[in-house]
Amino acid sequence: MRLCVHRGTQEIGGTCIEVESQGKRIVLDVGLPLDAPDPAAVPLHPVRGFEGPDDSLLGVLLSHPHQDHYGLAKRLPEDATFLIGKAAEAILQAADLFTPSGLKLKNVIHLKDRSSVRLGPFTITPFLVDHSAYDSYACLIEADGKKIFYSGDFRTHGRKSKLLDRLIESPPKADLLLMEGTTIERPDAKAYPTEDDLVGRFVELIKATSGLTLVWASGQNIDRLVTLFKACRKAKRTLVLDMYAAQVLKVIDNPNLPQAGWDGVKVFLPGSQRSQIKKKREFELADNFKPYRIYPENIAAGSEGLVMLFRPSMIRDLERMEGLIVGRVICSVWQGYLTEERNQTLLNWTRSKAIPIDHCHTSGHADMQALTALRNAFKGTPVIPVHTAAPDLFESKFGNVRRVKDGVWIEV
Repeated sequence: MRLCVHRGTQEIGGTCIEVESQGKRIVLDVGLPLDAPDPAAVPLHPVRGFEGPDDSLLGVLLSHPHQDHYGLAKRLPEDATFLIGKAAEAILQAADLFTPSGLKLKNVIHLKDRSSVRLGPFTITPFLVDHSAYDSYACLIEADGKKIFYSGDFRTHGRKSKLLDRLIESPPKADLLLMEGTTIERPDAKAYPTEDDLVGRFVELIKATSGLTLVWASGQNIDRLVTLFKACRKAKRTLVLDMYAAQVLKVIDNPNLPQAGWDGVKVFLPGSQRSQIKKKREFELADNFKPYRIYPENIAAGSEGLVMLFRPSMIRDLERMEGLIVGRVICSVWQGYLTEERNQTLLNWTRSKAIPIDHCHTSGHADMQALTALRNAFKGTPVIPVHTAAPDLFESKFGNVRRVKDGVWIEV
């Protein structure tokens, strides 16, 4: 068995790893680089079977539904076989109605925690992990008597933190460890706040707000939506989801997640989402949420008791709500997004309205404590740094590093 990291040995995002055995191949992730100004201009990774069908490419495994791991998948041949979690696929399909980043797949093998899949000479065993993307997996790849463990993206401070404990207690044997190191160069070595830590901070901010509380968070960050719902319950506020987020929660089909129809949850349809529903004639979807809808006049009149999931594109909807008082914007995304040019509209709007901005967030990736714990679980196994901008730090932090370059094949 041999492998090639086509992208990811020197950067965070754009991950793509090809594995070959007996003339057959699988690919681990087909990500879009984080710094791509024009996704359509990013060339496909040089993998046979990406530009056109090739019988030797048996499948493309998408470890989780973040664009830096699946973003180029829609450009692969229509009949390509994908391996992805069932809920993760449902999330991307729901997103396809509302955003360009959505994805519909034709031939799918669903990943299930610790349930092995055979593809030609490969045995693939997925391991469900804690990450800010719902239904994320690490995986063990076996062929030719060799084993590779690919960490994917993971953390230990989310709502599935026990998953890493379980993996560390009984790790599979591996000849090579491909491990993400997103945060390895960050100077703050302290553990990151947990999602439960954030609940308390959200409650403080919500209770201190006079008027509507807006929370900028991803509609696909399910852990954060649960955190926000818990905070709203404690603060005795109603959570207003946009229809996109409400549909994502619905298609996951997990009765433990907050849903439209729950006490304290309402659904708002922003203009941009209404346009997509009309354009694609998905009127039944909108009808399904009709009993739980909240309308602009209700938001303006009842703003004091509402917390609204928000993104900058919704400013135009808020501006049309006569008499609305916005008391605070809470940014529950990576703070670096505030410096991006596309989000300057938000900053200009809050300044013009004298709306305070607060930050309440935690990383979607492992802190150093979690990285070290996973590395120690595979002690003695050579580690290849991936999904990191600082591969040189792996040697001093972890030892037994096998450095590779993008595009270079190596034997396992």
